[in-house]
Amino acid sequence: MGSKLPDNLPQLQNLIKRDPESYREEFESQYVFYVDTREIFKLSPASKDMKFYDLVMFLAQVAQCYPKDKDLQQFPNDLVGLLRTHGPVLHPEVRMGLVKALILLRNKDLLPPMLLLDVCFDLLRCQDKALRKVLQLHIITDIKNINAKSKNMVLNRQLQDFLNNKLSDNHAVAVKTALDVMIELYKKGVWRDKRNVNIIAQACYSKVAKIMVTAIKFFVGNDEGVVEESSDSESEVENNATMKKALLAIRVNKRTKRKQKKVEGIKKTIQETQKKKNKNLIFDYSALHYIHDPQTLAEKIFKIFNKRNERFEVKLLMMNIVSRLIGIHQLYLPNFYPTLQRFLFPHQREVTKIMAYAAQAAHPLVPPDDLQPVLQALTHNFVTERYSPEVMAMGLNAIRELCSRNIHAMNEDLLQDLVAYRNSKNKGVYSAARSLMALYRVKNPSLLAKKTRGMPTELFMEEKPTQFGEYTAKSFIPGAEILAFQTRNEDFKPASDSEAEPSDLDDDDDDEDEEMEENQIEEENGEECYEEGGSNCEDLNASGASQDVSCEGEESESDEYDSDCDSDLEDETREENQKDNSSSITEKADTKNTENKKKNKVKVSKKIKAKPESSKAQVLSKKAAIRAVLKLTPEERAAKASDIVSSRFLTDEDYAKIEAVRIVKQTERYRSKRAAPDDESRAKPIKDRPTSKRQKLEEFVDTDREFVPLSSIEMIYKKRPHDKASRMQQMLENQQTREKFGSKKGRSNPFASTTNREKTKGKTYNMIKHKKRYAKMKTSFKDKQERLKKSMLRQLKNS
Repeated sequence: MGSKLPDNLPQLQNLIKRDPESYREEFESQYVFYVDTREIFKLSPASKDMKFYDLVMFLAQVAQCYPKDKDLQQFPNDLVGLLRTHGPVLHPEVRMGLVKALILLRNKDLLPPMLLLDVCFDLLRCQDKALRKVLQLHIITDIKNINAKSKNMVLNRQLQDFLNNKLSDNHAVAVKTALDVMIELYKKGVWRDKRNVNIIAQACYSKVAKIMVTAIKFFVGNDEGVVEESSDSESEVENNATMKKALLAIRVNKRTKRKQKKVEGIKKTIQETQKKKNKNLIFDYSALHYIHDPQTLAEKIFKIFNKRNERFEVKLLMMNIVSRLIGIHQLYLPNFYPTLQRFLFPHQREVTKIMAYAAQAAHPLVPPDDLQPVLQALTHNFVTERYSPEVMAMGLNAIRELCSRNIHAMNEDLLQDLVAYRNSKNKGVYSAARSLMALYRVKNPSLLAKKTRGMPTELFMEEKPTQFGEYTAKSFIPGAEILAFQTRNEDFKPASDSEAEPSDLDDDDDDEDEEMEENQIEEENGEECYEEGGSNCEDLNASGASQDVSCEGEESESDEYDSDCDSDLEDETREENQKDNSSSITEKADTKNTENKKKNKVKVSKKIKAKPESSKAQVLSKKAAIRAVLKLTPEERAAKASDIVSSRFLTDEDYAKIEAVRIVKQTERYRSKRAAPDDESRAKPIKDRPTSKRQKLEEFVDTDREFVPLSSIEMIYKKRPHDKASRMQQMLENQQTREKFGSKKGRSNPFASTTNREKTKGKTYNMIKHKKRYAKMKTSFKDKQERLKKSMLRQLKNS
């Protein structure tokens, strides 16, 4: 067997890996044979020498068994020299074998990464597609394995510098491979840093169109797609829990239609807000946020867009990235809007994408004078009755998306003309017009006509519209005023689906509790004034003082009346007794007044001592706390919220309370607050309207999206035509679920015999044709005439 070992390399390889020192002589003999074969191979490198290939793979497999062998340490350098000198002329199989041997040595950490990386980029010049795929895959995998356990920042910086230099190479394949490697490492989270992103951004103005398109698609192509909604059971539990929290705030003793509609509106609002939270965040960690100088990048790409004569698809990509850079980083590029305006026509190819790019390029800091020509182009070219309803709907949707990012671009006359389409007969047109009206109801209702403004909500009165360039920085969290009231923690814990809602029978008890809690709130407000000494305290003191004065006044008037009567009688008799009596009466009145004052002071002191203890122990329900919040004015809410935020750290339970208050404010109609007793100029509350008439505005007011999906513009509300195969499949599915045709009235006795009519269905035609003939004889002349007429018309049609 020993004589067969030199020829059987796989068996020798296995034995060496098990016991390296016992087979050192066999290994050395094979290494000497490799050196001779290598010299022969250099004489004809283009030949397919499989013996040399087998020896190279053998040495690469057993190289880790002899790490201190000096001859074997030179083995990787020999392979690198062969690939660099004879790489393009080598046979593809031999070249692939040498590369795999180097990759094997690199995986065993017998070769530095920078050396092999340099060799890989040199071999990219070879006309071998399979080799390029192997090299690119190895580079990505190797860098990923280097950073698997910990980030090697020094080596990463060297690798990034090397790839950055390769981006300026003259060979397009090497540049494309370096770009693909960096993009793939960013996607895998290995090099997800600003340095890598800014190196990729330099390829956006490459002279090679393919390289430029690859870099631009990295920034804008990965975030396109449909938003997937999460359907986990945990999210459903959270939705139900949030819904129950909001319902606790509006349950009342009588279920009127108005209150029922209000409950439905709260449910719908909660579902929509939770659906938005469950959506996958698109463009959250996008590479566009990591660019150091977005203004320069946008200007250079826009310059290339105007100078180069590229394909239309490439121009669309350039418009997309420029619009996103403008919208995300709030840049100012005034020449971009007239360029887009040239493409805004219904007959333009991919016009919906261009409309989306126009909306993406809008942000609150763009002057309205730059955006108004774009709005006019959309209005004149799309929102006209000479085009189809689908075109009008897309134009209105594009206008809505643009105005949602810059509310000041619209003027009053144009808005009223567009809102007038809300009475259109086409569903897509009136839905788009109403969405635009709903947007301005929230953002700036003063531009709308009075009949289309709608009723203001509590949230709208807190967040009033701003002017162009105005920014209001808040020093508090809106809704934090509810934390001033002590509430039950059970109201904010997530409830399971199995828990049943309270029945209607418990409404009376709940309403009694509500009345008790409202009275307790009013008492609590009175008690707090003794502790804090606020404005309420002054009002109560003033009212108490007036009561004391009135009591004293009544007693003093009666005493004066008695004294006057006595004095008149004594005038007739004696003047001296008059003085004595009057002095005694006044002394009695003074003693009575002092006693009353002392009693009132004692009562107030008792209240001060007793009532703070009861206020500390009192805990309100969620419903009562929200009612107390809604009774406050916006200024009082802001003051309480700022005090709370500046005095404590907020927990998750606190944010849950704040979110519940925000949901109620969003659906609760604004009511003017209670006026003070001496203030008669305060407006009275307006009669409430059902919330079902109010449109839910969240989906039209959402300006957090950093790019405009095409689905928001192509909302045409029309059933799409489908092919015959899909119709047949739908028909077969309906046949399985539908009920059988025929009379639904079944037999009273399922075991009874069949009728004569049922028996005729199973007979042959010869048995019943005489009955058919008799039936024809019984037909009237009018029926025969109509039948003859139909047959003659059929013959004329077929002839």
